[in-house]
Formats: sequence, structure tokens, C-alpha cells
Amino acid sequence: MKKWWLGLVAFGLLSVLMVACSNDKESSDKDSTSDDGSGEEIVLEYWQYAFDAKVKLMDELIKEFEADNPGIKVKQTNFPYDQYNEKVAAQVPAGKGPDVINLFYGWVPKYVDSGYLQPLPQEAFPHEEIESEFFPLVEATKLDGEYWTIPTAVRTLALFYNKDLFEEAGLDPNSPPKDWDELQEYAEKLTKADGSGRLEQSGMAWEPSQQGHQWLRDGLTRQAGGEVLSEDKKSVIWGDDAAGLEAFKYWLSFPTDLGTSEVGFYTDDVTAFLTEKVAMNVDGSFRIGTIKSDAPDLNYAVAPLPGDKEQSTNASFWTNGITAKVEGEKLEAATKFLKFLTSKETMEKWIDATGELPAKKEVAMQDKYVNDEVYGAFINSLPFANAHFFVDETEERQLVIDAADKVLLKGMDVEEAYKELVEETKILHESYWSDK
Repeated sequence: MKKWWLGLVAFGLLSVLMVACSNDKESSDKDSTSDDGSGEEIVLEYWQYAFDAKVKLMDELIKEFEADNPGIKVKQTNFPYDQYNEKVAAQVPAGKGPDVINLFYGWVPKYVDSGYLQPLPQEAFPHEEIESEFFPLVEATKLDGEYWTIPTAVRTLALFYNKDLFEEAGLDPNSPPKDWDELQEYAEKLTKADGSGRLEQSGMAWEPSQQGHQWLRDGLTRQAGGEVLSEDKKSVIWGDDAAGLEAFKYWLSFPTDLGTSEVGFYTDDVTAFLTEKVAMNVDGSFRIGTIKSDAPDLNYAVAPLPGDKEQSTNASFWTNGITAKVEGEKLEAATKFLKFLTSKETMEKWIDATGELPAKKEVAMQDKYVNDEVYGAFINSLPFANAHFFVDETEERQLVIDAADKVLLKGMDVEEAYKELVEETKILHESYWSDK
């Protein structure tokens, strides 16, 4: 009797487990079925770095994309900027991590060399279509005859300035500096120091690690009539004439001869500008979103970069690609997602939420943007904007930072620091091209 009862209990438990397993399987089957019941649900992993305005907007865009594409789900993952490449290197080679990835354009050559990306499918992104519809600077990610990524938005650099601080200094807030001499003059008038010479208000923010290195290369050097790279991008010609050194000396004049600037003043240039401790800053259009969210009452304006012999500004962009091991239906889904991210509708939402400019000419050049009080300075700079071809963005940025430190911290002669910067940049580029 006892054995029979134990057997019945065992049978009952087995039945419960079988039902539970069956229910789990049904639940699992439902989870893996698309909303329209047509088959397996495809889940795309999308990675971008942790920039609040972009993360929030992408959450909204993903919902819209999923509603229009039943059976495709997109999971967004974010990492701090300084951890991003490390995370990619740890995951992508193993076939893990992102399927669609957002990366800085200057990283693309390194990602291609490392085998992290696959070329954009040409049937969805024909080269002639990219080259006719997008601003030419997107060609910075065309390598070995292939486009590897495509951007939603681009950025240019311009001069942000505080209108209230202009008025306090007796400057017309509707008449920003237009050339190198005026920029130096305004910076001096807008600078305040205490009795011991300690900087209390900086006339001009100066951060090589932020947009300072970009301003030097594609702004000041080109404005002085020089170039960093040859036309085919394969040779560093920065030191071939006097323009590069002239730009380097001018760039360093703010923290040295003029005394208007300090590296790390009030933490960094962005914080200093938002808290009204700095009057002018060279920054990108992407900063508009930050100002809207963090300092909505800031009374500021934006003007094109003050020029010299030429007009020039830096352009840059974050761009979307498909990782190397994505294939089959997932590749089709990833391609659909990229098409969505590069649509006119998405670009217009992107500029409104982040301040980054539409990557397609027909979207960016609409009157509502060209004539906008804030966006106009960036949009109108696009025709003379240049995106530097980085063989290693991290290293090239560090070389500029090091060159500044040699002068500011070690007392090295400016010409000697510039010479070393050029030579070290040449070595980096020659190493990249040596096995191509």
C-alpha cells in the first residue's frame, strides 16, 4: 500500500513537471514567434555610446521601427565613450555583441582592418546613390572601394558664444568675431582674472582633447592655406609649408601669449560654457541638445568659425554599420534598420533632438534649417567642412594633446613641438599604409 502511494505521488509529480515543461515550451514558442505569426522573431542588437539625447531618441525610434516591422525587435545597449572600443573588441570577434553598431567615423579604418565590419549591401545602398544624396564627407568611410558605414547625421564645428557676457564686456552680441585677429581681441576683452592673475572667467575655452584637435587640423590649418594630408589621403603634408606651423602657433596663443584660456578650466570646456564661466567655445552642433537639456535658459548664439586666408571648419560624424558575422534573415533585418535610420523622417527627428545635422543634402538644406538662428551657422558651414581621414583617431588625438603638453607643461619650443607632432603623425600614417 505504501509503495503504491509513493508511486502515485511520483507519477503526480512527473505529470506536474511535464505540464510545466509543456507550458514553458508554449511560452518559449510564443516568445520566438513574430507578431504576425509568420515565423521566428529576429532580435537585432544595436550598440551606441552613452550620450543621453541620442539614447532617449533611439528608444523612441526603435518603437516606431518595430511597429512598422512586425517580427523584428531591436535591443539597444550603451557604453561610456571611453569603454566602447574595448567592449567591441571583446565581443565582435566571437560573433557576439552588436549586429548594428554606431561608431565614430575615425574608427572605421581600424574596425575594417580588425575584421569587425562587413561592407554595406550595395543593392540597398548603391554607391552612386550615397554619393549623390549624402554630403561628400561621408566618403571618409569608403575604403577598398566599399562603403562600410552610413550616417544619420553629421556635425560641423562653429563658435558658441555667451551673449550676456558679450554685453558685459561692451561687445555687440549680434556681431561675433569674424577672423583670427578679432577672435583674439574678443577673447582678451572677455577674460577676467583676480589680483594674483588667477583666471576667473575665460574668454576662450581651450581643450585639445575635446574639439580642440579638430579645430587645429581642419579649421585653423586649412584656414591658413595648408593641408594635413595629401589629396589621396596617403601622405602627411602638414609640415610641407608654413601654414601648419602658423596655425599651431595661433592655436597655442590662447593659453600662452594671451592668457585667456586654461586646459581643464572649470573641469572642461562644455561645463565651463554651460555654467557661464567661459564666454566662447569652439564646439559641434551636437552640443545644442546638451544645452537644451542641461542649460535651457543660457543666452547664447552660434557663429561660423572665424577664418583667415580661407574658410574652413571640421566635420565629423557617428556612423552606422553591420558587423561582420551577421547574415541571412538577420542581415536583411539589419539592412532594413539602416534604411530606417537614414530616412528623411529619422534625420529630421535627429536634428531636433540632438542638434546633429542631417547627413542628406536635401534634408539639411531645407529653409527651416538653413535660416535657423542656431542651426544656420552649422548648415551654412557644410560646403567648406572637411572630415579628416583618421588611420587611428585615438592615437592622432593623443599626438595633438601631447604636443600641447610639451609646450604648456614642459616648456618645449613651439616649433620643436610642432615638428615632433608632424613626424609622429607621419609615422602613424606610414605604418597604416605600409601593408595596404
